[in-house]
Parts: sequence; structure tokens; C-alpha cells
Amino acid sequence: MRLLSDSIGRKAVMAVTGLLMVLFVVGHLVGNSTVFFGPNALNTYAQKLHEMAPLVWGTRVVMLVAVLTHLVLSIQITLENEAANPTKYAVDRSLRATFASKSMIWTGLLLGVFIVGHLLHFTVRSLPGTVLGTDALNRFDVFAMVALFLHLSHGVQSLFQTLGLSNDRTLPAYGTGGKVLSTIFLIGYGAIPVLILIGLVAK
Repeated sequence: MRLLSDSIGRKAVMAVTGLLMVLFVVGHLVGNSTVFFGPNALNTYAQKLHEMAPLVWGTRVVMLVAVLTHLVLSIQITLENEAANPTKYAVDRSLRATFASKSMIWTGLLLGVFIVGHLLHFTVRSLPGTVLGTDALNRFDVFAMVALFLHLSHGVQSLFQTLGLSNDRTLPAYGTGGKVLSTIFLIGYGAIPVLILIGLVAK
């Protein structure tokens, strides 16, 4: 509870929950990439998941708690920062900030909306008739992929910095790593629905 009572503790919890989500996204992409090996490979992967139902649902519960915690704390910290309004540092912070860092709250909220729709589609199955990789209106979820790219391109570096695992020498490397990882996610997740829609990959 003390972790949630001060700003540093809340940021640490956000970093840990963020790390959990990054690991999940990596695993999710690896699993979904079986589609490139044909319908049989994808169906075999899906069958394995069904056979491990307790593990799958346990992971879902953990990730749900992580996402909700991350979301609530991010909104709380953003509101606190706005209320503090450190005007004497405003110019300096603005100069050092990037578009990705300044839009973290908005890309995060967009990802939250996408996750809800994704769960309704694939887990709850309350959105029938949609195409893999598209929204309820069969539009490619390009904004979600771009939001993920922007969020992680800054979030990975921020994660290591918040947990005290970086210094002046390693921080730029973490920043580069975050951009590379987010680019892999953007291309990897984006390629699946695009190749399916143009008929190069069977679903």
C-alpha cells in the first residue's frame, strides 16, 4: 500500500505493470505469427491454448489487473502533474520532451479502448462478422498499432529509468531499444491483417 501512497512508488508500480504488458505483447506476437506458416499452424497454436485453459485464464486475470492498475495510476499521476503546474521548468521540459512522451496518456487510453474491443471480439465473441485485425466496422486497426508504437517507443526507456536500471550511458541505448522493439511490433502486428486482406496469407 505504501507503494501507492507516493509518486515514486506509483511510478514504480506503473513500470512493473508496463513490463508485464510488454512481455505479454511479445508472446502474443510470437503466437499470432504462426499464421505465416498456414492455417494448420495457427489452429494448432489455438488448440494448445485451449488445452492450457487454466494457465490462459490465469494470465488473463493477471494482465487485466496489470492493465487496470497501469491505467488508473497513469491518470492519477497525469492529474497530479497538471495540478502541480511547475511553471519555472515548463520551457526546459517542453524542449526535451518528444511527441511520444507528451502523448503517453492519450496513446495509453487509445490502447485501452482497443484492448476492450479486442477482448469483445476474440474472447467474449460479441462482435461477430469482423475480420482479423480490424474493428467492428471491418476497418484496419492502424491507429491502435501506431498508438502502440508511440507508447512503447518512450515507455520502454521510461520503464528502465523509473526502476533505477539506467544511467547516462545506458539510457540512450534503452531509448534506441524501445524504438526498435516498437517498430517490430508495428510491422509484425500490422503485417498479419494486411497480408490476410490481400490474400497472401490464409486465415
